[in-house]
Amino acid sequence: MTPTISRLALALAALALTTSILSAQPALAAVACGSGNFDAWLADFKTDAAAKGISQQAIAAGLAGVTLDQSVLNRDRSQKVFTQTFEEFSGRMVPPRMTRGSNMMKQYGSVLSRIEQTYGVPGEVLVAIWGLETDFGVNTGKFATIRSLATLAYDCRRAEQFRGELMDALRIVQRGDLAPADMKGAWAGELGQTQFMPSSWMKYAVDFDGNGKRDLLHNAPDVLASTANYLAGYGWQRGKDWQPGSPNFAVLQQWNKSEVYSKTVAYFATQLARAP
Repeated sequence: MTPTISRLALALAALALTTSILSAQPALAAVACGSGNFDAWLADFKTDAAAKGISQQAIAAGLAGVTLDQSVLNRDRSQKVFTQTFEEFSGRMVPPRMTRGSNMMKQYGSVLSRIEQTYGVPGEVLVAIWGLETDFGVNTGKFATIRSLATLAYDCRRAEQFRGELMDALRIVQRGDLAPADMKGAWAGELGQTQFMPSSWMKYAVDFDGNGKRDLLHNAPDVLASTANYLAGYGWQRGKDWQPGSPNFAVLQQWNKSEVYSKTVAYFATQLARAP
């Protein structure tokens, strides 16, 4: 046998051994989105969450008993294109909220002043967003956040986006900001009195009153300061205008891409600034 043949035989033997070892190992492929087996997908997700540093305690607490929510999928598939004009939307949304908005400006005046000193965002803008998003915390939503996010992460339409949001929801639990049972909000996973997605919560939520928790569901100073921190993070310019065409209006559009919505925030804030 020539040396060349000997090396070839050794190589083939090594290849056969490697193939044998690999074939004996379990398949490592992730369970695909929308595969028809939500429980298998969820088990795979738990493994991935642990690999990303999320504690077993947070995983168990957050995902125990989670099932697919068909009503969330139905809402996701039946979203209508927003067709109201600025006049229609602002006319419907702003007048009923003016009195309460003015009262909130007075009630939280000192807090809003400290927030503006810290982040540069005027109180009128924050109160306008607060009112438009949830009627100043009255209507934050009743969907179980983690269940909604797991459903949308399993669905193939925006699987990666919502997989990341679900990871961050578990990080909120791990950090101790909220218990899973308290995490209720809009059907697509928005949380709190100004409707933060979990990724925004992790990045921008602040403990403004210093009680040790970032609570955007129940704590108005945390809600308002976190909203200001979000806008500041997107480039809000201290002391500048927020009307359409201004740099700060472009920041409002980072809050909500709809021009009609952003114009309504700007209009509402201006009305609050002029209120007695």
